Amino acid sequence: MPSDLALVTDSTAYLPQETLDRYGITVVPLSVAVGDAVLCEGVEISPKDVAEALRDRQRVTTSRPNPEAFAAAYRAAAEAGAKGIVSVHISGELSGTVEAARLAAAEAPVPVRVVDSRLVGMALGYAVLAAAEAIAAGRDLAAAAEGATRRAAVTSGFFYVDTLEHLRRGGRIGAARALLGSGLAVKPLLHLDGGRIEPLEKVRTASRAIARLEEIAVERSGGGEVDITVHHLAAEERAEPLAERLRARVPGLRELYVGEVGAVIGAHVGPGLLAVVVAPRRAALS
Repeated sequence: MPSDLALVTDSTAYLPQETLDRYGITVVPLSVAVGDAVLCEGVEISPKDVAEALRDRQRVTTSRPNPEAFAAAYRAAAEAGAKGIVSVHISGELSGTVEAARLAAAEAPVPVRVVDSRLVGMALGYAVLAAAEAIAAGRDLAAAAEGATRRAAVTSGFFYVDTLEHLRRGGRIGAARALLGSGLAVKPLLHLDGGRIEPLEKVRTASRAIARLEEIAVERSGGGEVDITVHHLAAEERAEPLAERLRARVPGLRELYVGEVGAVIGAHVGPGLLAVVVAPRRAALS
């Protein structure tokens, strides 16, 4: 991407490698600890590894990057010729990652605009892409950061989990904690709201929950151009048919991506996750 601006995100954006390469996006990894082993997401541990560890009831935890990891990324960008850096990250309500980025930004050799997307997964990824497109279009540092913020504001994420237990253990459950007493017969639908994981609806069966996810995605897509991601963890047999149904039902669909969430998010949601991210294009470049 020929520009004097650089773009940094973290490993929970789950952007395809081809996209990272095309736009020259630097990814700072979060860490996953399985037992006593601390591993970098996307480098040393895969979603499959986390799913297997959780099924085996091993202790799995996650941690933010050290501020020095961001400082190193910012220094490298400056040394490569960047005059400014946009750094777009997972919700500060879910992780200390954005705080670490801000600490590093205060000491960076060039101006850094840190954006708290209030999102995660490809919901975050679409905000990163908005910044990348703005940079590619020749926008300045402020405009690129604003592009990420605008797209994040109109992007929605909805998801189904087989159990709330993993979210409870990780402390990421927020107000959805009230659903823990609802009994095994209730299948919760959750969403990202204000940067937090909040309850959306209670459904009686997994099949009804997935059908409701589909309806919500169609409703949120509206009539304009929209990008959609279907995320899963060890549930490709659910994700692919859902993606095909959305492809047929959303007339303004521009791009549809199906991908497994990475190890960090996988550690908190557990196997069986199915999620839909809806990202309208109207705010990407304006």
